[in-house]
Amino acid sequence: MKRNLFLLVFGVLLLAGGAHAQEGWNWPADPAQEARAREFNAAYTDYMKAEQFVEASKPLSWLLIKVPSLNESLYINGVTVYKGAADKTADAAQKRIYQDSVMAIYDKRGELYNNAKKWIENKAYFGYQFYKGDKTKISGVIADFDKAMELNGNINHQLIAAYFDLVYRNYALNKAYTPEQVLTIFDKANKLLDMSAAEGKDVSGTRSTLESLLVNMQLIDCNFIENTMGPKLTADPSNEEIAQQIFKYSVQYKCFSSNAFLAALEIIDSKNPTFATSQVRAMRYMAAGDFDKAEPVLEKAMILAENNTQKGEIQMELAKIYAKSGKKSAARTAAREAAALDANLSSSAYGLIGDLYMSAYNDCRGGESRAKDYAVFIAAYNAYQKAGDSRGMGSARARFPSKEELFTEGYQIGSAISTGCWVGETVSLSTRD
Repeated sequence: MKRNLFLLVFGVLLLAGGAHAQEGWNWPADPAQEARAREFNAAYTDYMKAEQFVEASKPLSWLLIKVPSLNESLYINGVTVYKGAADKTADAAQKRIYQDSVMAIYDKRGELYNNAKKWIENKAYFGYQFYKGDKTKISGVIADFDKAMELNGNINHQLIAAYFDLVYRNYALNKAYTPEQVLTIFDKANKLLDMSAAEGKDVSGTRSTLESLLVNMQLIDCNFIENTMGPKLTADPSNEEIAQQIFKYSVQYKCFSSNAFLAALEIIDSKNPTFATSQVRAMRYMAAGDFDKAEPVLEKAMILAENNTQKGEIQMELAKIYAKSGKKSAARTAAREAAALDANLSSSAYGLIGDLYMSAYNDCRGGESRAKDYAVFIAAYNAYQKAGDSRGMGSARARFPSKEELFTEGYQIGSAISTGCWVGETVSLSTRD
């Protein structure tokens, strides 16, 4: 954690010590004991003010043992003294004794004054500093963080990264959670960050740290989403929380082809549809060839579209569905609307119209005039030309009537002729030769 956060917490402790130092004193009834207590109380506070924390710890220790209920200031200032002593001590074993004393002081304060809500967050923070490398103590510090969240509803957003780092270590060192439990904790931590963000705090750095830690755990892949999370949603289809998790991780890890993703998407799009969810849902149906399901979802996406580009995309997809469903006139109308909404779609839109016209020969063939029957291929050529599709233009031209056929039927090149039927185009006659 950042040094400035420690200084902030440390400063709060010092201020709190001053605020409580003169309240609620319980001096011993025995005069000699009282005199000793007053002497040691003055001694440790003088040492503390001079930042001689190791020296301060000795008279303070006597007070904590002999007169533990003297005043709450012993416990407020005791954190300052023992944390300061730990920082000034080079010997690892002695440093750990002082650190353990900090944590013990918090516990004793809780027993005597029952006000953990005031300081449990600070205890958790110091526990992280002291014990994050000790796998035997990590779970206890996590419990302190959880207690702080329970009592206060949230914790300082900068501490949430420390909390999830402990979860990461507990998972890696102690195998303390299942992957699903880690994800639940991760979501809880993000909800706390959402609360802080709503208060105007910048949580982007902390959120990025959480995401990096989660990635490092290597919990999630497409197989995990499909085979571990998916069955839970199948067993409880109304569970929107699981659906949101599946959706989020499927997007993050690009697992769009899984059945679990589709099931989650259906729930989310039904409850709180957006243009994106409806569009992606429809595309999944289309990829599976389920056009009857895709069509109403695309029509919903059209309503949810926010601009012409999005509307054009949906019209283009509707055109494809109509074409595959044999609704050729509707497909052409949708393709033209797509091109009108977004010029970037003109090529694909008129390419689709060209394909529709190429397949219209059997629809429109009257059998009385080759020139008239082949006019649909001229219409297809014109559509492919708008699309910039030279290959399509070549295929269409190969089906034009020949010069001989025009001559035989009394037509001339350039004459206007109607294709008839649903195509309903008037084209200028041309020949393939």
